[in-house]
Amino acid sequence: MNPTLTAAPADFRLGLTSQNHEIAVDGLPVTGRIPAWLAGTLLRNGPGRFEVGADRYRHWFDGFAMIHRFGIADGGVSYANRFLRTPGFEAAERAGRIVCSEFDTDPKRSVLDRLFNRGVMSENANVNIVPFAGDFLALTETPNPVAFDGTTLATKGVLHYDDDVKGQVTTAHTIYDPDRRATFNVVTEFGRGATYKFVRIEHGTLARTVVATITSDLPAYMHAFSATEKHLILQEYPLVVRPLDLLFRRKPFIENYRWEPGRGTRFHVVRKDDGAHVGTFAAEAMFAFHPVNAYDDADAIVIDIAAYDDAAIVSDLTMDHLLTGQPISQGTLRRYRLVPGRSEAEVETIATETTELPRIASDRIGKAYRYAYGVDVPNGTFDTIVKVDTHTRTVARWTQPHTYVGEPVFVARPGGQDEDDGVVLCVALEGATGHSALLVLDARSFEELARAEVPQHVPYGFHGIFH
Repeated sequence: MNPTLTAAPADFRLGLTSQNHEIAVDGLPVTGRIPAWLAGTLLRNGPGRFEVGADRYRHWFDGFAMIHRFGIADGGVSYANRFLRTPGFEAAERAGRIVCSEFDTDPKRSVLDRLFNRGVMSENANVNIVPFAGDFLALTETPNPVAFDGTTLATKGVLHYDDDVKGQVTTAHTIYDPDRRATFNVVTEFGRGATYKFVRIEHGTLARTVVATITSDLPAYMHAFSATEKHLILQEYPLVVRPLDLLFRRKPFIENYRWEPGRGTRFHVVRKDDGAHVGTFAAEAMFAFHPVNAYDDADAIVIDIAAYDDAAIVSDLTMDHLLTGQPISQGTLRRYRLVPGRSEAEVETIATETTELPRIASDRIGKAYRYAYGVDVPNGTFDTIVKVDTHTRTVARWTQPHTYVGEPVFVARPGGQDEDDGVVLCVALEGATGHSALLVLDARSFEELARAEVPQHVPYGFHGIFH
């Protein structure tokens, strides 16, 4: 199938509208030239539908998960997309209304229903993708990974961890350690307060073992954590909740959290291998979804974070805020140094660009690195891809008028010696055509090499994987 593209001018709000057409296209129209060495598959995850019947989801994070597949070979690109058909998706389809609670949307269950079903959470895994047992898992912030076929995109079902580790939420960003052949994550168990549990998952299994625990009087909202070659680091921001409020206030999940800047930010550090507590380090109040990277330095642990001064970004990403054209909060790329024996973290700003949805070369994760790729919001929307040189503190930018960009994924050139020898892949919405495209940028020069045009729009997504 070789689709014909039609012009349909649109603004950034098109990326926040549902895409109900599931298609498979063998060859997308390509302009420019894709490097001959680039071959593989880019899988993307994100919301694909923002309403069920007359009910509308309140937040960008709430829409039903849709998986997108870009197959790249011999200078050509194929494309396919499918909804993740989870029990919650199917139940909503049958009912014609929203039936499951999400991040910022609640179908207004009764208190008794909340108590009776307090262990039942949405499996709308619309955030991240990781490989598992020859296939892939879609992840979100509840501990219900969903397996799908990486070729057909067919949903294989909700999987359950093979252990007795208790917890209601987890981070959507696992970290794989190739040397230990293990994956690490953080699980939070709510009680009178909360217990954060660093867990280790052996390669090819769904069995979690607890490496270390940390208790908190008021648990914080955390989307991700950090890891170096030797350490695990939990960033505890002052966006916190009283666990009982999650049961009794009858509000969507995130609306139970409140910003308490007086608590500041805490970095909890443990050793990977034995869980020994290295230290807790205090910093100014800030909020972040995504650390960029962390590594062990000669005398410190270094963590780079796409940080915001407060948690306003959470409400900035509600559908009402975005669809009325209000600007998104800007952050900065900050470096925190945690020196054992000290109680305060050292902080400096690496770049004034937001550097959201950050990615680095995969072989530098947990190690000293130079380049970070992300998206910036200089005009109030995600319309600029940035490359930050953390050594020289310089920033390269890619932007085009009325073009809106997602997570930039770095792919190394086979045999390349330099950290930025490769390409950056990014799904962008073209306002001029009303369609999306896969951009291929030269990671070193940051110039566009090629783009493959999708015959429809791809709603703004979150994270993905190239394999």
